[in-house]
Amino acid sequence: MANFLTRITQWVDTQAGEDSDDNRIDWLRVIPFLILHLGCLGVIWVGWSWTAVGVALALYAIRMFAITAFYHRYFSHRSFKTNRFWQFVFALIGGTASQRGALWWAAHHRHHHRHSDTEHDPHSPHEHGVMWSHVWWFMTPRNFKTDYRSIKDFSRYPELRFLDRFDTLIPTFLAIALFLVGGWQMLVWGFFISTVVLFHCTCLINSAAHIFGSRRYETRDTSKNSLLLALVTFGEGWHNNHHHYPSAVRQGHRWWEIDLTWYGLMLMEKMRIVQGLRPVPERILQQGA
Repeated sequence: MANFLTRITQWVDTQAGEDSDDNRIDWLRVIPFLILHLGCLGVIWVGWSWTAVGVALALYAIRMFAITAFYHRYFSHRSFKTNRFWQFVFALIGGTASQRGALWWAAHHRHHHRHSDTEHDPHSPHEHGVMWSHVWWFMTPRNFKTDYRSIKDFSRYPELRFLDRFDTLIPTFLAIALFLVGGWQMLVWGFFISTVVLFHCTCLINSAAHIFGSRRYETRDTSKNSLLLALVTFGEGWHNNHHHYPSAVRQGHRWWEIDLTWYGLMLMEKMRIVQGLRPVPERILQQGA
């Protein structure tokens, strides 16, 4: 099965022309993004119900945790450990968020940390503008491809490469499942609205978290801390903390800095789903005292 998945992904990579360095917006790739947003307008016709809103909130929370805990803190920074089964499960859940595959996400995030707020940063609001950093950057041929060289530690798993290459399948299956369970109302709220809000809250870390907020640590970039962003992104808003010491699993460096992802991972550690949560060293905490 592993060899089969590997052959499929290698063939599709060849057909897709993965070596393009074009940094212009590919407007064909904007069309699905626009459809996702236009789908939210369906609320005008389907109305709302407590069930539909509850499902939308639940899917927002589950998928936001998969993005922040696994796409970001696990795949991008390896700030904790888990086994291959859970690695795949949360890559699958994260894939339903329509933010592409875990390998693509992590590879670009590692690149961002290496070149943060320089001309080589794919989504710096200071170098390229706010809208580019928030949305447009990933709609170019250059940024749409996955740099497997920078994610060799995880790209060796064929199941993750499969999810990365066929990244539209998983959110499509979620949309179909929601429609079959609850009709148009569940599709609009559970998929379109929940996914769009999730997408933009995640992207605020690329754009707003480098413009608004406070700075505890002197870093070479413009990363900032924001309680509001931390609340809607389950802890990612403590962005200056994170850029100062990226390898720690905890991004809230003070007891009052709410980090829901950190709390969730501590619970998962007690359940033996994850292990080896990497703490923030005391010397780092003292630097920001």
